[in-house]
Amino acid sequence: MTTHNKAQTNLIHAPRQAPQYIETVQPPLFRASTIIFKSTAHLFDRHWTDAYDYSYGTHGTPTTFTLGDNIAQIEGGRYCLLAPSGLSAINLVNSTVLGSGDEVWVADNIYGPNLEHLNHLQDRYGITVKIYNPIDANSFQPTEKAKLIWLEAAGSVTLEFPDLKNLVKKAQQANVLTALDNTWGAGLAFNAFDFSDEHLTVDITVHALTKYPSGGGDILMGSVVTNDQALHHKLYRMHAIQGISVSGDDTAQIQRSLAHMSLRYEQQAQSALTLLNWLKQQPQFSQVLHPSDPDAAGHQFWAEICSTGKSAGLVSVIFKPEYDLAAIRKFCDSLTLFKLGFSWGGPVSLAMLYDLKQMRTLENTHLQQGLLVRFCIGLEHPEDLIQDIQNALKLLD
Repeated sequence: MTTHNKAQTNLIHAPRQAPQYIETVQPPLFRASTIIFKSTAHLFDRHWTDAYDYSYGTHGTPTTFTLGDNIAQIEGGRYCLLAPSGLSAINLVNSTVLGSGDEVWVADNIYGPNLEHLNHLQDRYGITVKIYNPIDANSFQPTEKAKLIWLEAAGSVTLEFPDLKNLVKKAQQANVLTALDNTWGAGLAFNAFDFSDEHLTVDITVHALTKYPSGGGDILMGSVVTNDQALHHKLYRMHAIQGISVSGDDTAQIQRSLAHMSLRYEQQAQSALTLLNWLKQQPQFSQVLHPSDPDAAGHQFWAEICSTGKSAGLVSVIFKPEYDLAAIRKFCDSLTLFKLGFSWGGPVSLAMLYDLKQMRTLENTHLQQGLLVRFCIGLEHPEDLIQDIQNALKLLD
């Protein structure tokens, strides 16, 4: 018999293999598209609704299921799906729940890309998009066609905390699914699946894991968490149909950051409160926005639901009308520690300029006229951040 060199085959099928499982601080990282079945029995005696269905990389690996389980636990839910970004997670919910002729309600302070996606669905598929005032539950008037209401607690730019209790009650009475963008609260400020003495719960939470869970400003990912198995399976089916998947390496990085997420959240929130107290004393601002401020719209709802006093590291300011766009752009360009960029939850503080006239539909009497700058607080010392803002403000005088 002819002998041959098995070097090439041995490169793929190594004759020796180290034991695969040891106990470590961080769970093992699995990178997989193909998953090897031990036998045809393992191939066929399984179903995609099994709790841990290892069949193909897009459907889940121990790495992705581990992070999903942990995110669900943090959020207070039972089931979690991961998506490549927060917006992808939002779109998964919209695609699963909404069909032609359905009605969806969104807060006037909704995350802009979500509204853009819904307007696209409205133009193409006849979905009706309705706007409500998040601090006035009476403005939410669902018809029999209503299928979904989007909630944000708090809004990511003007930071109003919604009348979550009454909005959820009205939605439940009308058989409307509730989806909460829980990125601000990160599962730490309150439990969205049990947030009142009446044990009220939302149906779905969406979380941009890009923010606090990642913590580094370098990874994109989102999550969809539910408590209801049937709803989870509907979302899971659409998740599979759309081929949604996440990188094992990115998943492992976020898993690694979860251990200190609450510490970072607390520090950034405390720094934001330090800035809040200082910003309220500055004459250039007509309004400073933060849910914990007694003057803030929706403060009473925040105080009731976030009873531990937790809040994220975001604070926004509205400049007095005499400061035009050129002046505010000069202010933003003069910041040095604050970098111009979207997102939050990372180590570097960020600032972003917004023109509310281009973002809002309803008349908002609780907001002053003027241009808005949102500060997303990082891990720098708050006194250094205050000095940075103060230096930039001096250039406006």
